[in-house]
Amino acid sequence: MFEQLGLIGCGLMGGSFALALKKAKLVKRVVGYSKSPSTTERARQLGVIDLAAPSALLAVSGADLVLIAVPVAASEATFKSIRHGISAETLVMDVGSTKGDVIEAARRGLQEHFSRFVPAHPIAGKEVSGIEHAEATLFNGRQIVLTPVRATLRSNVQRASRTWTSLGGNVVQMTPEDHDGAFAAVSHLPHLLAFAFVNGIAGQANGKRFLELAGPGFRDFSRIAASDPAVWRDILLANREQLLAQTREFREALEALELMVATGNAQGLENAIESARRVRAGWQSGNPAD
Repeated sequence: MFEQLGLIGCGLMGGSFALALKKAKLVKRVVGYSKSPSTTERARQLGVIDLAAPSALLAVSGADLVLIAVPVAASEATFKSIRHGISAETLVMDVGSTKGDVIEAARRGLQEHFSRFVPAHPIAGKEVSGIEHAEATLFNGRQIVLTPVRATLRSNVQRASRTWTSLGGNVVQMTPEDHDGAFAAVSHLPHLLAFAFVNGIAGQANGKRFLELAGPGFRDFSRIAASDPAVWRDILLANREQLLAQTREFREALEALELMVATGNAQGLENAIESARRVRAGWQSGNPAD
């Protein structure tokens, strides 16, 4: 059991982590801080945190577990702000969707305490954000990717793994580079495409009418376009090199299909669709709840 969770960022992910810890009886006290005092107060009112701290440093002071749940662009400033509150017993984790940039931010921000940081990415979430949507079961059956580096304390990696497993997660380990490459393909690119798809329809002269006629296909394809704009702005920019490599791959695949349509290549088009159908039919998510 942890004596105190210092929660930096009282939103969906951070709030769900705190609630999950409480439900599992793994923490005695949760001290939270958010940039917006009203958000921190709301988290206290909802029972997500026990105490609201006026600063990130005070939230982590005395904590043996710290979770950074802020937009990835705010990582370095956050790590710097809590550095002097980290002790030899502290386990520090994040929940960011990119890892290479966050790890470098932690290296610069935490300095001598960098070894206590275990980068983590729970493959969980919702299209909606905010503390009101936090839930204790968010991580049940979900993959939790840990990306420790050479400097990371092995004992903290073990503690992190045990903690996420106790919250119902399925823990896997990857290098930061492999993580960012994989999620550029299966998460960041799909979000970019969903944003472009919805904007492309809405920007047409008859876009409003088209959207009125949209059904389940549009609903399913466009679901992630409802994601938090600031969060995804930061993710897409943070992983831009890997993302742009994936957009090039996608563009080639799209252009091949476009050519088949333009030239009336029915057999080629059917073969390409069948290939995609087989891949999709044979795919099994590492997150059984999907």
